[in-house]
Amino acid sequence: MNKLLTTLFALSVACATGLALAQTPAATAPAAAPAATAAAGKPATPASPKSLEAKIEMCVGCHGIVGYRASFPEVHRVPKIAGQSAQYIAAALKAYKTGDRKHPTMRGISESLSEQDVADIATYYQDLGKAGRAPLAEKPSRTPNAQVAVMMQKGNCVACHGANLSKAIDPSYPKIAGQHADYLFVALKAYKTDGNPAMGRNNGIMGAIAKQFSNNELKALADYVGSLDGEMETVPESRFHRN
Repeated sequence: MNKLLTTLFALSVACATGLALAQTPAATAPAAAPAATAAAGKPATPASPKSLEAKIEMCVGCHGIVGYRASFPEVHRVPKIAGQSAQYIAAALKAYKTGDRKHPTMRGISESLSEQDVADIATYYQDLGKAGRAPLAEKPSRTPNAQVAVMMQKGNCVACHGANLSKAIDPSYPKIAGQHADYLFVALKAYKTDGNPAMGRNNGIMGAIAKQFSNNELKALADYVGSLDGEMETVPESRFHRN
């Protein structure tokens, strides 16, 4: 019962936060502060524990609950972000902010964040759970079947995401090994979506790759990648919840 109440409370916080933030204009004043500091030749001041906690509270309601599912654009588990690279998290938040990634809740949240907020959140999740995480092998933990092997070669997945799909050639590219398969499937389909103002992702490289495959093929690929050992996880962050 306590677990149910905690989950229900977290869901209400997430929904209320997303609705409120969706109606809030971008926070231009806080974003200007780091630039002013840099102009003065001084390093940006790290977030205090209290301000960082406030920023993370916007994420916990979804990404801090194991097995939590979103319903847009279809039901799927929200991505694991603890252990993901900070540069990729920052790039994703900026894409939601500009509309290159279309998602009403994430758009509202991202528009409320300054550049320093994005950097603080991205660094926090990159390091979350890092101490207890074992390094991955250089090769994937499982061998793909013949169908998926052909797809991976055709899409040249390792060229960007690394031989083990968790060591990208550029830190702004995501680690994908071990990510939730249903999330990967939704993300891959989003790259195929054109001309829809409410959903989809704009990325020339991923769009060209995803459009080579049917949805059934993309699901097979997502299932394989999701089955691999990875560095990402969902870390419950109950200390940010209020009883």
